[in-house]
Amino acid sequence: MIFGALRKPRIQTERLLLRLPQHSDYRAWAALRESSAAFLQPWEPEWAADHLSRKSFTNRVHWASRSHGQGTALALFLARKSDDAIVGAITLDNVRRGPAQSATLGYWIGQQYARQGYMREAILALSHHAFARLDLSRLEAACLEENVASRGLLERSGFKYEGVAQSYLQIAGRWRNHVLYAMLRSDRRGRADT
Repeated sequence: MIFGALRKPRIQTERLLLRLPQHSDYRAWAALRESSAAFLQPWEPEWAADHLSRKSFTNRVHWASRSHGQGTALALFLARKSDDAIVGAITLDNVRRGPAQSATLGYWIGQQYARQGYMREAILALSHHAFARLDLSRLEAACLEENVASRGLLERSGFKYEGVAQSYLQIAGRWRNHVLYAMLRSDRRGRADT
């Protein structure tokens, strides 16, 4: 099944609506990213000079829509149901079909919404969607070794530690090692200690 057959995905949790970004989200997204810059930048690839510009955001919206239609990625905003506030984003990217049936999970949350359970709620919902609706078999995630919060989040969400990838991504302008995690549709591996 390709994503395009699903028409504008809307995944609901108790407190969140996971949905494609819209052009009208620009101000809320830019304000959240700007106010959370010091919190996010140590863990992310270096931001381009125009990262927070409307043009850059418009490109993101078009990429999310096009990727969804092609079945190559599913990039969703986390909108809080109580007030429609954007609290973060979650993406299934690098979708591989055929023998792999896998994708890579990425996410970020605004600083003022961190450690309130929103991202775990989103990961659990998107993982279920990926396995039940998109027929994926494996989800992969990676984070910096010292990112204790992200590692704990992945482990509490059912991801298992699989190892270390050397010089995996450029973060803050430097090639950095990442710890690798995975969740399987039918995981019988038990708890994996890191």
